[in-house]
Order: sequence, then C-alpha cells, then structure tokens
Amino acid sequence: MEWRGGRTGSGPIAATYMVTGYGSAVIETLKDGAKPTMTSVYHLDNGDLRMTHFCGAGNQPRLKADRIDLASGVLDFDFVDATNLASPQAPHVDGFMMRFADDDHIIIEFRFIANGVRSVETIDLRRH
Repeated sequence: MEWRGGRTGSGPIAATYMVTGYGSAVIETLKDGAKPTMTSVYHLDNGDLRMTHFCGAGNQPRLKADRIDLASGVLDFDFVDATNLASPQAPHVDGFMMRFADDDHIIIEFRFIANGVRSVETIDLRRH
C-alpha cells in the first residue's frame, strides 16, 4: 500500500475476502502484518451497492456505489454518512474506488479527509 497527499508512507498489506449472510454480503479484511487494520462490508440495499467501512480511525463511513463500470471493472463509491464520526472535520474515508484489473489483481483506493486535508491510500492486491 502507498499513501499520498496529506499522509505519506508505504508498506505491505494483505487482504482476505469472505462471503456471509447466505451470499448477501462480502467481508473484506485488510491486515498490516498479523493485525487486522480495516474491514469493509459490501452488500446490496434495494438495488444499490453499499459499503460500510470499519476504519482504523475508529469510525464507520457508509458509502454508495455511484458508478459501476463492468466493462472496465471499476466500482466507485461516494460518502453517504458515518457513524461514530466526532465532527465532519474528523479523519474519515469520504470516497472509495475498486478496480478489478484481472482475475488475480485488484486495486483499491481509499479517499481520506482530515481537517480539510485530502489523502489517498492506494492498495495494490495480487493473488499469490
């Protein structure tokens, strides 16, 4: 993973995916080493693709896919609201993109804001 913008840094990260709720939701867990750092749950809500992100910042942004481009394998999510968000200026994810590059390669991008400063965390996942 690599941060750019208001935050900087890079390092390894691993992802696991699990289907739950009799096929109604997908759980994504991102781990920095052996420690889970973030979890996202993807599910449908009346035909809309939704995501709840359980963030390392301690809040839970809820996002809705505003663009689903199956031809290019891109899902783009916009911020709807968040639980446990101290204020609108508190650090939180306010957008998300997932691109399925091929069967063994996913690129995800968290758009993050804190006190008006934007950062982007790009995570390049490859199946080994």
